[in-house]
Amino acid sequence: MTAAPDDHHAEPHGGRRDQSGRGEGSDRRNRLDLDPDTVERDLVKLVLTVVELLRQLMERQALRRFDEGDLTEEQEERIGLTLMLLGDRMAELRDRYGLRPEDLNLDLGPLGPLLPRD
Repeated sequence: MTAAPDDHHAEPHGGRRDQSGRGEGSDRRNRLDLDPDTVERDLVKLVLTVVELLRQLMERQALRRFDEGDLTEEQEERIGLTLMLLGDRMAELRDRYGLRPEDLNLDLGPLGPLLPRD
C-alpha cells in the first residue's frame, strides 16, 4: 500500500506524524506551548530580558570608563542619568506586566543563567 501524495506525514503503522516528523505520541515537553492569553506578556518578557542584558553590559562598560578616567564630568553625569532612567523604566515595565527581576534571567542549562545574580 502506498501513501497518497498529500499524506507525506503518515507512519508505516497507520499513526500520524506531526510537522516535526515525530509520531503523535512523542514527548510533548519539547513543544513550544503558545497561549494566546499570555503571548503579549511573554514577548515583553523576552524583550525586557534582552534590554536588561544590554543595560548591564553598558553599565559595566561605563564603570570601566569611569575607572580609567576616559570621561569628562559631563559625560559621567549624562551616562549615570541615562542608566538610572533606563533602570527606572525597566522597573515600570516589569511592574506593568507582573514580572520580577529574576523572571528576566534565562536558564542556559549547563552554561548557567544568562544574567549574573547580584
